[in-house]
Amino acid sequence: MSDEQLTPVFNIQRMYLKDLSLEQPNSPLILTEQGQPQVDINLTLAADPVAEGMFEVAVTATVTTKLAADRTLFLIEAKQAGIFEIRNLPPEQMEGILGIVCPQMIYPYLRAVVSDICTRAGFPPVLLTEVNFQAMFEARQQAQAEQPAAEALN
Repeated sequence: MSDEQLTPVFNIQRMYLKDLSLEQPNSPLILTEQGQPQVDINLTLAADPVAEGMFEVAVTATVTTKLAADRTLFLIEAKQAGIFEIRNLPPEQMEGILGIVCPQMIYPYLRAVVSDICTRAGFPPVLLTEVNFQAMFEARQQAQAEQPAAEALN
């Protein structure tokens, strides 16, 4: 084997906005109401192989903002993705790269998109907080490890 085949490779090929949706189901009437909105933010991650050594990693934010219990002010779903070339890494490192490193690189772009779409829709920006993707990854791994143990007890 040549040294080139053994050298780890990590390159960002492209960052892009994959999907964006804004809904204001109760406009314009709800825009005249006063009150502090309740904001619910949900993040999801996905990593899929695209080709040999190429992976698409996507971070999706779903932001639901409500006035009162069931009156939606707006709903934003934004999916920011990146294509990464990752080669010659041990399999045990791949999950961490795809679940921690890549999402950390994508997330600032997603934060900017969500903030921008809020202001363009006529609302104050929703500023997504920093996310500890390593803690999320470790929690997901722990939950997966506990699941077979719980199934064995049933």
